[in-house]
Amino acid sequence: MPDNNYKATVRYAGDEFFIATAPANNSITIDTKGDRKSAPSPLELLLVSVAACTAADVVSILEKKRQEVTDYKVEITGERRDEYPRAFTKFHIHHIVYGRRVSEQAVAHAVELSDTKYCSVAATVRPTAEITTSFEIIEKN
Repeated sequence: MPDNNYKATVRYAGDEFFIATAPANNSITIDTKGDRKSAPSPLELLLVSVAACTAADVVSILEKKRQEVTDYKVEITGERRDEYPRAFTKFHIHHIVYGRRVSEQAVAHAVELSDTKYCSVAATVRPTAEITTSFEIIEKN
């Protein structure tokens, strides 16, 4: 049975920097000083987490479907409320698949499975934020 409990720590490092240690004991610097942008902010990490979660699912599913993917990326945009707390209200995830003879049906199915069944991060934010998706396939010779 999988372990359903996770523990991370965030330590103040001074000057509006924090060091986060993930459950796997990897560390990441977080910058909360808005105009400095020398490390991701917590909000940026959430945006990246949604994209990374679905990207991992889609790549895995396309590999299982034996699609010849040569490159892949996800572009994500987030829209926030004007009032505080300035939570995300919408995400749009655009999948860009590069490959040879990649099936449009396979990509659509992979994106749908990630969106509706597998992506834990999307499932976590979906109760308060609308998530839309799109994709394109770019043929590579």
